[in-house]
Amino acid sequence: MTNLRMHCLTLNPEHLEKIKKLDYLPVGLGNNSFNKEWLRDNTEKNISIKNENYGEYTFHYWIWKNNLQSVKNSQWVGFCQYRKFWIEKKIKNDNFTFDELNKLVLKKIPEKYSEYESIIGEPFYVNQFRFSKFVKRNLKKMILSPSLFFNKKKRTLKFHFDMWHGDGNLNKAIKLLDKNDRSDFDDFMNTNISFNPHNMFICKSEILHRYYESIFPWLERCESEFGFDNLKGFGLKRIYGFLAERYLSYWFQKNTKYLTLPIYFKDITSLNL
Repeated sequence: MTNLRMHCLTLNPEHLEKIKKLDYLPVGLGNNSFNKEWLRDNTEKNISIKNENYGEYTFHYWIWKNNLQSVKNSQWVGFCQYRKFWIEKKIKNDNFTFDELNKLVLKKIPEKYSEYESIIGEPFYVNQFRFSKFVKRNLKKMILSPSLFFNKKKRTLKFHFDMWHGDGNLNKAIKLLDKNDRSDFDDFMNTNISFNPHNMFICKSEILHRYYESIFPWLERCESEFGFDNLKGFGLKRIYGFLAERYLSYWFQKNTKYLTLPIYFKDITSLNL
């Protein structure tokens, strides 16, 4: 019997049988037509209308407001996506059949991980992009801070966020955090060069409510700063999802005993059952 309640998120209703075959819970996001076998983010108390800005977090909000009791009945709860899956060991092979993928993905949390409280993705380093990309995004910032040309350690999470999601927007968001997290998150963003990507995590069920109680009030306050009408381009339109992605790394590293595991990229759309 599995000790893991894994949710697999997708925009495509045709993924239903494949997700069920993985023994995961199918979660349908967006405006496509999903039948009753799907968990949805647009029933009961929800913010599904904000999906293009919040991404996966409209479903997390739905769990927080409507389904926490079901989650609490599980020892572990996790989240993956139709093209991003948890595995235990990094592999290079990209030619798996569906049956081979089914044997590879994480189905239960092994006993050897029982001492941990959360699992987050292996670090993604933001300072490794080609030099030309940084110059293209913000030549002025690079010229005003010449050390950025030569010292990769200066290209922190804050620098990266300013480059891709609006210069100064991170500082505005941090000012809206609760006092007990404001300074620590600011330090995290200013000193680190990697984060745990894709808004994917696994945690013991009792941890989930604490995380939601921290992140959603903050994101709601951020709405008063950024709104929705003037968020143009992918880097700004999904700003709430990108803020959540960085905060996820900070929060789980600070508040839980965490383990990192690889995230394997394989779109199940192209795989036959």
